[in-house]
Amino acid sequence: MTDPQLIRNFCIVAHIDHGKSTLADRLIEKAKVVDERFYHAQMTDNMDIERERGITIKSQAVTIPYVAADGKRYLLNFVDTPGHVDFTYEVSRAIASCEGALLLVDAAQGVESQTLSNMYLALEHNLEILPVINKIDLPAADIPGTLKQIEHDLGLDPDLAVPVSAKQGTGIDELFEAIVAKIPAPTGSAEDPLSALIFDSHYDPYRGVIIHIRVFTGTIRPGETILFMNSKTEYKVEETGIFILKLVPSKELAAGDVGYIIAGIKTIEDVRVGDTITDADDPIAGPLPGFKEVKPVVFSSIYPMDTNEYDELREALEKLKLNDASLTWEKDSSIALGHGFRCGFLGLLHLEVVQERLEREFDQAVIFTAPSVAYKIHLRTGEEMMCDNPASYPDEGKIESSEEPYIRASIITPSQYLGNIMSLCVEKRGIQTNMQYLDQKRVEIVYEMPLAEVLFDFYDRLKSVSRGYASFDYDVIGFKPTDLCKIDILINSKPVDALSQLSFRGNAYDKARHVCEQLREEITRQQFKIAIQGAIGSQVIARETVNALRKDVLAKCYGGDISRKRKLLEKQKEGKKRMKMVGDVELPQSAFLAVLKTKDN
Repeated sequence: MTDPQLIRNFCIVAHIDHGKSTLADRLIEKAKVVDERFYHAQMTDNMDIERERGITIKSQAVTIPYVAADGKRYLLNFVDTPGHVDFTYEVSRAIASCEGALLLVDAAQGVESQTLSNMYLALEHNLEILPVINKIDLPAADIPGTLKQIEHDLGLDPDLAVPVSAKQGTGIDELFEAIVAKIPAPTGSAEDPLSALIFDSHYDPYRGVIIHIRVFTGTIRPGETILFMNSKTEYKVEETGIFILKLVPSKELAAGDVGYIIAGIKTIEDVRVGDTITDADDPIAGPLPGFKEVKPVVFSSIYPMDTNEYDELREALEKLKLNDASLTWEKDSSIALGHGFRCGFLGLLHLEVVQERLEREFDQAVIFTAPSVAYKIHLRTGEEMMCDNPASYPDEGKIESSEEPYIRASIITPSQYLGNIMSLCVEKRGIQTNMQYLDQKRVEIVYEMPLAEVLFDFYDRLKSVSRGYASFDYDVIGFKPTDLCKIDILINSKPVDALSQLSFRGNAYDKARHVCEQLREEITRQQFKIAIQGAIGSQVIARETVNALRKDVLAKCYGGDISRKRKLLEKQKEGKKRMKMVGDVELPQSAFLAVLKTKDN
């Protein structure tokens, strides 16, 4: 058992793309945790998508042995956290398992919105914060300016900041020493009853669920029976160990340790991130604070391109769920697309990741319907229902009122782009609640706006109008009243259920027109006219027409009386009308994908 005074538990938090994974690589490389033959970039990112996109989706823990300048051998447990706002809860649990945090600031970009929100998250958990200035090798690096921002925006002591270049390995030795000197040792006693926090888990096809834990008090050994305090389930521990990139078994995990346990758990749903583990025979009084159920905020239906592949898609989702407990799904069906699944996601990035993993890892060709949020609907009967699927939207006459989820969006931008960004936020129904100048060049604005408005193209347009300089962070704040309606898309007067959308009534006309225009481009012309309509109830609010393919019946008429020509045209018109009554329009798969495109694509 390692002396708790020689353990340091810390995480790395930062805005997206400030170099967390690269810094993690340098720490691993410097400590020679991995043989040089097996070393590669982004060691803590295991998925191909993470490496290609340069994002961290799943947090990873690594134990690094380090001999400090004072000659003592320390165990440094570090947790690499996701940077994207979709995974804020995972970040909060990783932070709760540490005593300190390295707050990474890009020397060229400076303090951005998620830098602030992650720092506040760390302060809520009483962590010791060590500022680290990364990318000092860049020509655009402004170290004095970044130090001023650390003092002014974050309120941290700039003298503590450690300048490093994670790419070149500059300043890593100084960072190791600063971690040992500044981050406090864990305080719990190994003699007290067991309490440990689950901060992550993953599924192994041979061993079952492998739980990532931080032990606060007590000791956990193989053979003991443990209790999950929120799910009230008991398991027998088979193996304990630590992470040195791969799983390394150990005899026990004691107070202050970060490691893993295997307990023969077959389904990842039984393990909730943020749950507390205790000894079943000698439990603690209550669970550790901060646990909450992760609820999906974005919903979309998934259908296989080929309806015969429904069973394969179900198996793929079941396997994906083993490694991603936050994905929820239930059976769904559509007249147009057949049988599929209604899925819930943490955000739009989470949806994209699931889509890519289904296509890459399970070779599934799938169609996603337009993403939606969950609306709260109050019925005239006094009942209240949550509705995220246009198919389950009640009749307009039964609805008393409706509410939609709102977010608090924090945007930090250079002041010259302020006007453009304010116009964008107003267009997205945002209400400004705060604005403050951080310094002469940068301003922070806070808006409350509907989550549904942020889903589609807000982030892309924000980057466009600010030339990539604005940073964005948000958190869901609750529900506010809205005027909700359901847009039906009709092809030749027949509604296509898979294309229906829930929308704010003020935006319904633009949305319906956009869908109709996209469908007109995708639907192939027939021998008869095809009417594409967008409607709210019985009121048509948008229409496009795909003209018929017509034979030139007047080609044989040269000169002669007009009545003969008219007779031929009337005869053709009757034939087209008869054909329309029996003819069906086939919607190509590309039509469903085209509807999801934004106007700018």
